[in-house]
Amino acid sequence: MKTCLECNEKIVGREDKKFCSDGCRNAYNNKINKDSNNFMRNVNNKLRKNYRILSETNTEGKTKTTRSKLLSKGFDFDYFTSILNTKTGNSYRFVYDQGYLILDNDYFMLVKKEI
Repeated sequence: MKTCLECNEKIVGREDKKFCSDGCRNAYNNKINKDSNNFMRNVNNKLRKNYRILSETNTEGKTKTTRSKLLSKGFDFDYFTSILNTKTGNSYRFVYDQGYLILDNDYFMLVKKEI
C-alpha cells in the first residue's frame, strides 16, 4: 500500500500516484521549493529589485543613466547574476538579461541582452 508523501494517508488510484490530493502535492512542492533560509531569500529579493530597477530605467533596450539615479531607486551594485567581458576589455554586469557598463563620470550604459 502506497502512502502520500505529504500526509502519509493511503493513496487510492493510479499506481504511480505520489499524493492523495492536489492540496498535498502543492504543500509538498512548496516546502521543497521555498527559499531554504533568510540569506537566500534576501539575495533573491535584492536581485529582483535590481532587475526591476534596470527594466524600468531601460525601456528602450539601451540607455544612459547615472549612479545617483540608480541609487535613489534603491539599486544595490553588489548584487548581479553574471559578468560579460568583451574583446575590447569592457565588463558588463548583468541581472539576468538586464545589464550595465560603468562609464566615466559616474555614468552607466544600460543594455538588454537579446535572448
